[in-house]
Amino acid sequence: MTGDPGAHGPGEAISAMTVIARRDVTDQVIELELAGIGGEALPEWEPGAHIDLVLRPGLERQYSLCGDTADRSAWRIAVLREAAGRGGSQLIHAQLHPGTALSVRGPRNHFPLVSATEYVFIAGGIGITPILPMVAAAARSGARWSLAFGGRTASSMAYAQWLRESFGDRVRLYPQDRSGLLDLPSIIGAPRAGTAVYCCGPEPLLAAAEQATASWPPGKLHVERFAPRPREPVADEPFEVELAGSGVHLTVPAAKTLLEVADAAGVYVLSSCQEGVCGTCETRVLAGQVDHRDSYLTDEERAAMRTMMICVSRAAGPGLVLDL
Repeated sequence: MTGDPGAHGPGEAISAMTVIARRDVTDQVIELELAGIGGEALPEWEPGAHIDLVLRPGLERQYSLCGDTADRSAWRIAVLREAAGRGGSQLIHAQLHPGTALSVRGPRNHFPLVSATEYVFIAGGIGITPILPMVAAAARSGARWSLAFGGRTASSMAYAQWLRESFGDRVRLYPQDRSGLLDLPSIIGAPRAGTAVYCCGPEPLLAAAEQATASWPPGKLHVERFAPRPREPVADEPFEVELAGSGVHLTVPAAKTLLEVADAAGVYVLSSCQEGVCGTCETRVLAGQVDHRDSYLTDEERAAMRTMMICVSRAAGPGLVLDL
């Protein structure tokens, strides 16, 4: 699901917050609680929302809020230490402790929980974090729901014990070393009216969920990616861009992204992942064809050519006109 393109900009609020609690959830996952410096009530949020931790200039990381939506005194996130990552999670594990001050942007929600009579939740590894408030909301709503949660081992699966204790048999745990991979065709089943499928986790799990729901009506599967969808490398070509709101004309060379060129020209566009995953830099397209290279928009949204992620996507023709 997409947010409101163009709704973010230089004035988007960055909050000064502090870490008020930290605990180990597994040997590789820590939970952090964040509160406002002055103890003020925090903005409301809904299941699926995330915040951006501004760790230092040029280093921001997004984390799903996984606590109680009714608790406005603190926000809770869980961070997996990724040895092969880009350094953000390792910095968080090493440097964020109770009393540490940091800047936070958000919350924003590109993965909202839609209204449904039945939910099938599927999580893999740290992908459980946005699902936690979703299952709590589904339980409160009285809807039918189930959660299939997979991980490498039982000890690596954050919040697994809490989920089973809180929701019983609605939660099924699948440690891979005991149960193998999730059998998504059996877990998801045949298309059913009023049913929404939510999946978050590593790319192979998301690809398997897409395959298992290929016969479902469009829009019934909702996914959130933490990493870009694999794609074949293609040769980049230069293209022209007109920024309708500012009257600026730009040439994007083959070796640079549209986001980089806009930034160098002094045109600010809020961005975060710079991999086409988070949706932060979503920008309205007023004219032209887009070579969509993101892992965020649905197939229907790509075909509509109304927006693009300017951190990775390019023109499919000679030029574009954007609402910037």
